[in-house]
Amino acid sequence: MAKSAKAKKEKQKDFQKTKLKVGKVKPKPANFTDTSFKARSVAILHQSLSSSAPSIVSQFQHHLNLLSHKSDSQRRESLAYLTAALHGHVPPVPVSLILPKIQPLIRDPSAAVRSQLLKFLSALPPADITPHAEPFLLHVRAGMTHLSAAIRLSSLDILEWLLNTAGSAVVSCPGGWLKTLRCFFGLLAWEDASVAAPQAWKATAATAGKNDADLKLLARQLQVLTALLECGLREPVAAPDAARAAALRLALDFPLCDAAAHGLRGHASNPFAYLNIFGAAHDDESRECSTVDERRDVFSDQGLLRAARAGLERVKREGGGVGRAAIGVEKALGVFASA
Repeated sequence: MAKSAKAKKEKQKDFQKTKLKVGKVKPKPANFTDTSFKARSVAILHQSLSSSAPSIVSQFQHHLNLLSHKSDSQRRESLAYLTAALHGHVPPVPVSLILPKIQPLIRDPSAAVRSQLLKFLSALPPADITPHAEPFLLHVRAGMTHLSAAIRLSSLDILEWLLNTAGSAVVSCPGGWLKTLRCFFGLLAWEDASVAAPQAWKATAATAGKNDADLKLLARQLQVLTALLECGLREPVAAPDAARAAALRLALDFPLCDAAAHGLRGHASNPFAYLNIFGAAHDDESRECSTVDERRDVFSDQGLLRAARAGLERVKREGGGVGRAAIGVEKALGVFASA
């Protein structure tokens, strides 16, 4: 009998829960297996065994690829690195490869990224921006008509930088003059007599009931429109010394009578681009206005002059910064004073 009681107690031990005491280590089970080990080396994933640092070109290209990263802070930090790499140095990568990477950032939802983008653009060589004015304008106009007011405002800063950097190329490229003007007129709700009423796109007309943010955006739109009109409607003023040196160089190279009449049209590398011989057919908005006279004729013939004068009369009633900006547009239209 005693033996059987002892056997029962031993069997019940397997099903009894051990009581844990404070400060005592929990006992290990009978089937415990020790799996601890000591490593004699440290393995790092993707470690580089190269003794030399990556080249500037590879680092620049790496940060260019990071501009499409999903993190706002990563895009901003990459732009800051690229800006620092460009200050006082020639771009290690051709500008034609840089611009397609940064142009979508004009419509970036982060204000810090857009602010850093403007600093990066200011560090680029101005001479390298001129050939790429047309594709750049496509992204700028898309930003100007964005749903977000903050993106519309920052796009105007980009357009102002583009006008200061390559103003003649902006107003001379296909669609750079008429398309951009109609984009402004649509944002300002200025009627364009050349477009039929069902087809014309326009924003809500400017009224006195707008808040401070809307009035700030309206004033900024008028300021950048003034810069666009001054670039397109006014003759470029050449420095006297530069004109004299050009005339002397022409006399030395071509000792002919009326040598300018025998030369190519203008001083551009593609003087016959306005004929569009080998390019796709352009519509009326995408036409190339390479001279000041052409741009003035288009502005007047397309009904933009009449629409601008009527719109300015309404906008000047706002007063304040909007009224001062409207006066600037009116001064830019002074070339049509006799019209």
